[in-house]
Amino acid sequence: MTEGVTGTGGSGGAEGTAGAERHVRVVLVDDHRMFRTGVQAEIGATERTGVEVVGEAADVDQAVSVIAATRPEVVLLDVHLPGGGGVEVLRRSAALMGDAANPVRFLALSVSDAADDVIGVIRGGARGYVTKTITGTDLVAAIFRVRDGDAVFSPRLAGFVLDAFASTDAPPVDEDLDRLTQREREVLRLIARGYAYKEIAKQLFISVKTVESHVSAVLRKLQLSNRHELTRWATARRLV
Repeated sequence: MTEGVTGTGGSGGAEGTAGAERHVRVVLVDDHRMFRTGVQAEIGATERTGVEVVGEAADVDQAVSVIAATRPEVVLLDVHLPGGGGVEVLRRSAALMGDAANPVRFLALSVSDAADDVIGVIRGGARGYVTKTITGTDLVAAIFRVRDGDAVFSPRLAGFVLDAFASTDAPPVDEDLDRLTQREREVLRLIARGYAYKEIAKQLFISVKTVESHVSAVLRKLQLSNRHELTRWATARRLV
């Protein structure tokens, strides 16, 4: 299944016209090497797409280092990363985002379509958020639009942002949820949606044993006894 993108502004360009006329330098940040390889193959043919991949990173520390060294125009940023997640990369790259002359702009590219993931990285400074179901052509267009200052979102995610920023009131802090890491939150949602451990492992590219460890940690931190209580807890907070 694939999807397009929505956003503000009208300066986006199609992949077919990007080549010699347009050029953008990009860093890929994702903890799955095979996914990075796939994205590179899909969009990294510079003469065809206009996209030049100048660096890659698999965790927060690598990302911050590579971004500072290469100063790309756009960073494709996964939300869930070892070392603190995409929000931590944004926090540590604030000075580069704020560079008036040559700002580094961030486009979140994630398997997650959860509202708190979307809002978290947008509040952190990302210019857009698209899911990994996006086509290569649409991703190239989104990269150029973000480079040019537009905000870009997968269609169903735009509503999360509008709802979150419609009110000037800050959302209430959920201290229980804040105890969980980004990966634990993702496992929590999938468990609450009825996924089996093996299905979660496949979707998140981790082992079943790792899923079991995350579930145990979530139950312990939330003081719950089993996945049924966990599902009720998540449903009550509209996390599913």
